[in-house]
This record gives sequence, C-alpha cells and structure tokens, in this order.
Amino acid sequence: MTNSKRCIAVIGIGPRGLGALEALAKQVEDAGIAIDVDLFDPVSSPGAGPNFDPDQSEHCLLNLPVREISLLPPEYSGTRLGDFCNYASSAADPDSYPSRAQLGRYLVARYEEMAGNAPNLRLCRHKSKVQRISRSCDGWWLELGSVRSGPYEEVLLTQGQPETLQDDQLACWRSHAGMVNAELHPAYPANALLDAARRWGGRTVAIRGLGLSTFDVLRLLTCGLGGRFDAGRYYPSGHEPSRFVPFSLNGQPPLPKPAFAALDAGFDPTPAEAAAFEKALGKAISVKPERALHLITDALVAPALRILDETGSDAREQDVQAWMAIERQNPGAQETLASVDMLRIGIRMAAGIVPPSPGYVIGQLWRKLQNQLRGAFNPERVDAVTAKAVIEFDEGLKRFSYGPPIRSARELLILINARMVDLRAADDPDFELVDEGWRLIDGNASVTATVMIDAVMPPPEVEKSRDPVIMNLMDEGRLCSVARGLGAQVRADGQLIGQDGGVQSGLCLLGRLALGSVIAVDSIHDCVGAATDRWAEGVVTRMRRWADFASREEDGIGQDGASVPCEGDIGVLEKRAELQ
Repeated sequence: MTNSKRCIAVIGIGPRGLGALEALAKQVEDAGIAIDVDLFDPVSSPGAGPNFDPDQSEHCLLNLPVREISLLPPEYSGTRLGDFCNYASSAADPDSYPSRAQLGRYLVARYEEMAGNAPNLRLCRHKSKVQRISRSCDGWWLELGSVRSGPYEEVLLTQGQPETLQDDQLACWRSHAGMVNAELHPAYPANALLDAARRWGGRTVAIRGLGLSTFDVLRLLTCGLGGRFDAGRYYPSGHEPSRFVPFSLNGQPPLPKPAFAALDAGFDPTPAEAAAFEKALGKAISVKPERALHLITDALVAPALRILDETGSDAREQDVQAWMAIERQNPGAQETLASVDMLRIGIRMAAGIVPPSPGYVIGQLWRKLQNQLRGAFNPERVDAVTAKAVIEFDEGLKRFSYGPPIRSARELLILINARMVDLRAADDPDFELVDEGWRLIDGNASVTATVMIDAVMPPPEVEKSRDPVIMNLMDEGRLCSVARGLGAQVRADGQLIGQDGGVQSGLCLLGRLALGSVIAVDSIHDCVGAATDRWAEGVVTRMRRWADFASREEDGIGQDGASVPCEGDIGVLEKRAELQ
C-alpha cells in the first residue's frame, strides 16, 4: 500500500490511541490542515482495547469511582459526547465503581464519534498487526507480513502492554502444567478465565498476585459462577472452587479508597499544599535520587499532619517522618500486621470508622497529587537513576493510591471468614512442583493447588518485550530503555530517542512502554491530556516546518511536502536538527 497524501500511522487503538487521535483532531482543526491517518490494530473494540473490552464480564471493576473519572474530550467540531459521568446513566451514583466494560462502551462511542465527525482527520482502519517499521528516503514504512504500507511522515506507537518475555518462575510453571494434570491461566481476558473456571468446581485455585487483578479474579470465580454476596455473607452456587490461595512477595492486599465523596474530600490537599508539592517536585527531578526523595516526602509532611489532626489521629510529626524514612528505603516494611488484620484495619479506615494511619493519609494525598506529579516529571528529561527512584516510590505507594473499592475489600474479608480464601501462604511462599500441581509452603503450613492463575502484570521493560515492532526498533538502535527494568527513552512530545542519543524524527511512542521517561502510566487519565496534547502539537509543528522546508529547497525534495529526505544526507540531518 502506498500513498501520496499527508499521512500518519497509529499502531494501537486502545484508550491511549484514542486520546492521541482526539488531541490531533483539535490541533489540525485549529491549524486549518487535514491529515490522513491509517490505524493498525486487530482489536475488535477500537477506543477500548482489550483492557476495557465492552463484551467482558461486568464483574471486572475499575478502581475509580464515577466521581473521579474525568475524561472530557478536547473540543473539536463534531464532539458531543461529553464526559463519562454524563454518559453512564447506569453509573449515576458518584460513589459507585463502574465495570471495565461500562467504560469500554463509552470509549468505543468516543471513537465512533471522532471517526465520523472530526472534520480534519480522515481515518482508515486496518485490522492488521504490524511486524516491523523501517525508514527510507520517502518516510516511514510499516510491514504487515508480506504487505508494506507507507510512506508515512509520522508513526505513533500506542500498543499498551505488548507481549513480554515470561519470567523464569512462570516459564517453569507453564512447562510443569503441561506435563501434569494441572492448569495455568492468565487473569485476563476475563471471559476466557471464566469459561475455564466452569470446570473448577470444588478445586483449590492459587492466585499469583494480591493486587487489583486478584479482586477481579475472585469476583469472576464466585459471582461469575452463580454465587452472591448479601448482608455480609457469601452464598455459594456449588460451581465455584472450594478454596482460593492468593500470594505475593509481601502478602499484603492493597487497601480500599475512602468509601464516599465526603470522606474522600477530607484527604484533599489545599491549593497551597499542592503548589508546595509541585515546587518540590520541580527541584527533585534535577537532583540525585536520595535528595529527590527527601524533597518529595518533606513536601508531604505538612498536609499529612493537618489531615491526621483533622481526622482525630494521635500521630505526630516524628511518626510521619519515621514512616517516610522507611518508605524511602523499603516500601511496605512498616506494615507488620498479618494480611487479614491489615485488610480489616484498611476497611475500617476507608469507612471512616477509625482514624487513618500516616501511611493511609500519605497514600491518599499521593493519589490526589498525580496531576502535579505528571506535570513536573513528564515534560522534563530526568536523570535515569533519579527517575527510577521516583518511579519505585510511586509504585510502592500504589498499595494505597491505587486501592480497590471498599466493596471489593469487604468481599475478600467475607471469603476469608468463610474459609474460602486461605492466606496462610500469602507472604512469599516456597513452592514444590507436584503431580497435582503446586504445593505452597509457608513455615509448617502447606496447601496444594491444581490450578494457578497469574494475576501479575509484567513491568514495562522494553528489553523483555516480545512485540516484533519493539524488538526490531531496538535491534536497529532506534529505541533504547531509560534504565534496566524501565521503558523507552522518549522526548516530551513522544519522539523516540535512539541508542546514539539522536531523535527519531516523527517516530513516537506514548503510554506504558515509556515508563521512566514519563510516570504514572497505569491510570486511564494518563491516556488523555498533556501527553497526547504535546504529541499532537509536535505532529502539526513538524508538518508545518517540513512543508516550509520542502517549498524552499530545490534539491529534489517534493513541493507537496509529502517526501522526507534520506537520513544519510548530511545537509538534511543538519536541517532536521535545526527543525527540532
């Protein structure tokens, strides 16, 4: 496939691809230009992607209440849909937690509205998987098996979480399950898990992970199989597994968010506190890791003390400082209660029954300061070591800031009390591979499971990506990681930085695989807003500059601005550097 128009390609049409296209729709309309966009993604629900598949089970819930979902689309001609809270009539209660499928239906509707009404974007969708990206004198080319598509002036990658190399433990377990009468399944797609679970009645199921995905798994394998929760009890259907054995590296479940809006508002930072935090972040991103974390945590002390005092806690400054000191070095080491006791106290804090702990307050503040965090970190080039330290701090606080609905936490406690969830081996157990499956061992306690569910999302580590496009770009030196364990190096506008430090003009990446260049990538809110705006502005700016450049040059570059000079042309390389 070839074209002679001003054309770009977008690989991946999930929520982030949608957000990027909407931002572009506004930018090109404001600029008075029109662009052809080829979209590449085999997904059946454009705009939603697999994570928010509208057809998945309604038992998979978001970890955000309706009142916190703010996804207002940019104002280009033809947009009428508005924000999610206005669309989801079935989620009218601002304290309710909608399903992933509900949000998915909204995102698909947003895509359809944009595809039909954005006057300056001409979209062409291809249900194909891109295998390789290459560069030639006339632009970027995409290879789809035996077919090539291009040339493109711009290519944007928004694949979300592509296939990743399995860690050693999971690879060993998959091999073992294939040799014995045992089953190993991923937590998602949810419908596939639910179909498999229909033959697990009465069996013991281990769950690798004790995070948000585990709550989805438990709801799927109880309510999804006909059971129900009512008045503090679980009423089994007889089709569900008899026992669930979740486990993680620390055995601690994430704690639920405050139960209702008025209670949650008590954790809001004041404007002055938010400004002080933003100022501290501005300093932190330019200093060494230890100093950076001190600047960040010091800015949280005053608001934490104020909230603790207002909620009746007897915690003092030394308690907050001591909590922070441990969190900087060893996140979670402060929580020494048994898993079930930590869950109980978390539910009571989330319901406002008891005063919150310093950790709970700091976690809620961190959740509410995510926009300031992104605003300070994402547009800047942060030293790799400092970036990694700040990201690890953010990841640690997710046990509070990314907590589940209080309903999910209560259901987990009900299942524990009913002895259907067994936490004896929750804290980093040892394993024996046995003929029945897996024997989990913690001290003198052990339990054997015949089914293992992997509910751990792999980190966005580009070196371990098995996506053919990412692997190819790394092999060619066009993509490199920020640091081991992190994502790709990109500029603020999303353009990739190659292994030689050079900008890959017009080749961009947004999303989870850019972790390290950006932060807080796992929220639906990261799919819209500043990051996509910077990308769209960059596209329009580069197209204008290249068009001006092309019209002035007389050395063979086409007057319509569609052609892109060869990278081997030294004069062109110098001109490109001037145009960045």
